[in-house]
Amino acid sequence: MIFQQINGIQFKMGAEYDFSFLGRYGEVFKVFDDQDSGNICFGINSDHGKLFVKYAGAPTAEYQGTAEDAVLRLKNTLPIYQDIHHEALIKFISAKQIGQGYAMIFAWAEGKCMGRMYEEDHRSIMCLPTNEKLDIFDTIISFTQAVIDCGYVAIDFYDGSIMYDAKNRKTTICDIDFFQKQPFWNNMGRMWGSPRFISPEENVYGAVIDEVTNVFTLGQMAFSLFTDSNRDLACWPLSKACYEVLLRATDPARELRFPSIADFRHAWDDTARIVLI
Repeated sequence: MIFQQINGIQFKMGAEYDFSFLGRYGEVFKVFDDQDSGNICFGINSDHGKLFVKYAGAPTAEYQGTAEDAVLRLKNTLPIYQDIHHEALIKFISAKQIGQGYAMIFAWAEGKCMGRMYEEDHRSIMCLPTNEKLDIFDTIISFTQAVIDCGYVAIDFYDGSIMYDAKNRKTTICDIDFFQKQPFWNNMGRMWGSPRFISPEENVYGAVIDEVTNVFTLGQMAFSLFTDSNRDLACWPLSKACYEVLLRATDPARELRFPSIADFRHAWDDTARIVLI
């Protein structure tokens, strides 16, 4: 591992790489170098506002694969960002071959990341009032329903995909790279994703991955948001009936979960606003 600098910002790499091409977009003010996907991301001040640039093809410090595979995976995400539409999804601008790799350009989204890999951001979101967390989760449900309605299924959708701007009370979904067109079957055994959010079928080669899978994802997302994944009922801030809704949503047996996101949402809405603290 080595360290490079760009515009005075130090970041880690597997080997030195020429990022001078970023200068055509503007001045880098932030580098995200912890991804294990083969991507490295940059916040850039441009003449037209802040941009978020996701780049594949460079030898990042955490990635174990080839640059060619990373570029191909990023290219394959282009139709996903073009097909899925929701107000909470980060705004896609353009994509192009550049440098020795491939870049996707998005509008910058303000906010802090819910994922545990960003400890300070994670703590700030965990400390939000329950009613504010309810609003965040409502957006997450709405977005996941839109994914299904657009003919996709959410894969590798976890707390690290969620950003929240407390000042403007705005939730942003920032990463949908591994979402797949339906119908879809598990084609790899242990699929991409955080272990806390992976359903049992996402560990079984040939298993159907569908809307019922995403019901599980939503249940895990709620446990993560409201209790930091602690399933102790004594730590649960909403009604016991709401807690039981999440237990059903995350049942290891697919046939015992809610059959659709709409059914999950109906049960959630009927119980979630009974705030106990």
